[in-house]
Amino acid sequence: MQQKYLSIRQASLDLCKGLEPEDFVLQPIEDVSPTKWHLAHTTWFFENFILKKHLLNYSEFHPQFAYLFNSYYESEGHRTLRHQRGDLSRPTVSEVFAYRAYVDEHINTLLLNATEEVKTLLELGLQHEQQHQELLLTDLKYSLALNPMDVAVLDINEQEGQAKAAEFLHLPEGIFEIGFKDKGFCFDNELGVHKVFLQEFEISDSLITNREWIVFIEDQGYSNPLLWHSEGWAWVKNNNIQAPLYWEKTRNNDWSVYTLNGRKPLNQESPATHISWYEASAFAEWRGMRLPTEFEWEIASAKYSWGKRWEWTVSAYQAYPGYEKAAGALGEYNGKFMVNQMVLRGASIATPDNHSRKTYRNFFHPHLRWQFTGLRLCKKTNSSVSKK
Repeated sequence: MQQKYLSIRQASLDLCKGLEPEDFVLQPIEDVSPTKWHLAHTTWFFENFILKKHLLNYSEFHPQFAYLFNSYYESEGHRTLRHQRGDLSRPTVSEVFAYRAYVDEHINTLLLNATEEVKTLLELGLQHEQQHQELLLTDLKYSLALNPMDVAVLDINEQEGQAKAAEFLHLPEGIFEIGFKDKGFCFDNELGVHKVFLQEFEISDSLITNREWIVFIEDQGYSNPLLWHSEGWAWVKNNNIQAPLYWEKTRNNDWSVYTLNGRKPLNQESPATHISWYEASAFAEWRGMRLPTEFEWEIASAKYSWGKRWEWTVSAYQAYPGYEKAAGALGEYNGKFMVNQMVLRGASIATPDNHSRKTYRNFFHPHLRWQFTGLRLCKKTNSSVSKK
């Protein structure tokens, strides 16, 4: 456990090696948090839920850090409002790094005689940190994308190509078990193994590509109200949405895309990404198809092993039958968000290794697209499919 702890904690710092101090404090909108805040919040999680309760005579690093770096745990006291996380010049970046080192030192002490309860909490804390590693990258990308200098901070290939044409895989109707039933860690929203009946369906073995999305744009997909949900159409018009997030036209009228490695020519064979649920749904309607349910996705994924982008489903985020929230503040981790959000399945190129599984349920509001979100399609039952 000690080596795993140190490795995951170091991975967060490794993501920041290409940053300057000014990069750590950016927060242009409420939905993204500063890099400095991510590094401190994940540390607060270990301090607040583990060290303060399980290490005898532990002394907090700073008495105000609980206020500064609590995220949404209402039962743990007052906190900095989400949209104000980037307003704080202090503590400095170096102080946050010192905070991490202080907590790591005391966790190492606790690990010398850790109980099973402590080990369980540590595993949750590490999984939580890995979630924030992904958020750190996506939040940072959004913040840096606003800079016309097209800053490159991380050597990462965001545009993986897809060489083969998509095929539709047929799955017969039946009763299937949904939910986590393996050994090892899972989040509580994956629990409540239950049976669902699925009618036969066909699902694409590949994600929609940038090339296909360009055709959607050129066919006036963003201008056709018949393709959109009412809220989605209002979102398109109010925000002047004309393409996926980070796309721009070059002087030669080609498409480019901002990445963490700077602005690049758009790879048309790469999966389309940074798509809202509204856009994904409109694209599916345009193609005469639909998004999969999260249950269809899970059953197909178990058979065909996919999930390289967070993939929108048509399923609303809600509790499984028999779901029970954890006692105390940790019960706020997932259950309180089970309203007005849509489920994504899979992972992304920003997801840490060994942090995804076929039952993992991510969730976001339908207008958000700063995550590495994409889509695959299902064929509608008993309907003709567009040849577009």
